[in-house]
Amino acid sequence: MSFTQPSLTQPASRTPSSSTPARGFNTTAIHAGQEPDPLTGAVIPPIYQTSTFVQDGINVLRNGHEYSRGSNPTRNGFETQLAALERGKAGFAFASGLAAEDALLRALLRPGDHIVLGGDGYGGTNRLINHLLGPWGVANTAVDITDLSAVAAAVRPGQTALLWVETPSNPLLGIADLAGWARIAHDAGALLVVDNTFASPYLQRPIEHGADLVVHSTTKYIGGHSDVLGGAVVVADRSFRGKPLAESIGYQQFAGGAVAGPQDSYLAARGLKTLGLRMERHGSNALDLAGWLQRQPGVAQVLYPGLPGHPGHALAHRQMDGFGGIVSLRFGSEAAARAFAEATELFALSVSLGGVESLVCYCSEMTHASVRGTALEVPADLVRLSVGVEDVEDLRADLAAALEVARAAAGEAAEDAA
Repeated sequence: MSFTQPSLTQPASRTPSSSTPARGFNTTAIHAGQEPDPLTGAVIPPIYQTSTFVQDGINVLRNGHEYSRGSNPTRNGFETQLAALERGKAGFAFASGLAAEDALLRALLRPGDHIVLGGDGYGGTNRLINHLLGPWGVANTAVDITDLSAVAAAVRPGQTALLWVETPSNPLLGIADLAGWARIAHDAGALLVVDNTFASPYLQRPIEHGADLVVHSTTKYIGGHSDVLGGAVVVADRSFRGKPLAESIGYQQFAGGAVAGPQDSYLAARGLKTLGLRMERHGSNALDLAGWLQRQPGVAQVLYPGLPGHPGHALAHRQMDGFGGIVSLRFGSEAAARAFAEATELFALSVSLGGVESLVCYCSEMTHASVRGTALEVPADLVRLSVGVEDVEDLRADLAAALEVARAAAGEAAEDAA
């Protein structure tokens, strides 16, 4: 597939084109939507830090730009870049991942609609759908993402509008069969939305497996340096309720206004250019550490799809080009998990993931606190690692020291219980 590289003297095209030869992922990441500045020849397109644009007459727009909520060359270039990598029809950048999800949901849903929702996923998505969309009259049914029969059984004929899944899932690293989910969605006249944040387009392109829309927190692997907040929606060349998806999402972006600013778009576009290089290192470090952690006393379970014993390993191997940089651990003891999360040094205790630096998260009370006490709560003995690109020997030493602290905490908890 080939992609347009629009000049920034024209409104950036969000539509892949067949007029240029097909190019590889890294070449596309560097060049799609990122042509040198035509005025000065600057290799990196400038940041158009402007709110409004001069008109050549009343409603006679110069190169299609009127106001930065509607279009901005920096944002448009990033949207073209991301859509090209996801093999989509068009891309839309937002102020955060949840802003992107909210825009998608409000653009496509109506009161009375129903969502089949993957039960293992980002807590913020669950909060958005249950607490903001629920009172608006949108129902949902949570399902095991690995059980296609349960997914099909949850569909409500004539009412289900969306199937929504995150794969690999957050934080249990479940793997969903995207082609199977797409088949169920389309048989029901519904759309499939895939949160591709954990995999990134370098490792997985859901549209190639039948997805209709892809969402990202561009804060994570796409930005890649923990210095930008953003989100995105990429759409396939399909229609829903009589309108092309690109038209529906584009209008919601313009009318709702939760757009990514030019500085944030520049940072996300810059990060996207090195995504392939970074994902290779994230993945190799994560695989090394996951295998090592499996052999450590005190670790009850290692969740990582790159391990042959993972239940989704074969499926991940078929539909992904690698296994990613997230590893989750279970200790069999809440005390051990808490002690471990607070004992690491290189793995900084923090929410978020996908940056070049390693992070550790106690999900039960941090990223997934909104589902505590429900059937979707995260196990209290689980810790999530976002494995960075540091030297793996240093990361292993950091984890080894934290494991000693965790084992001691588990022993003390067992003595207290006795």
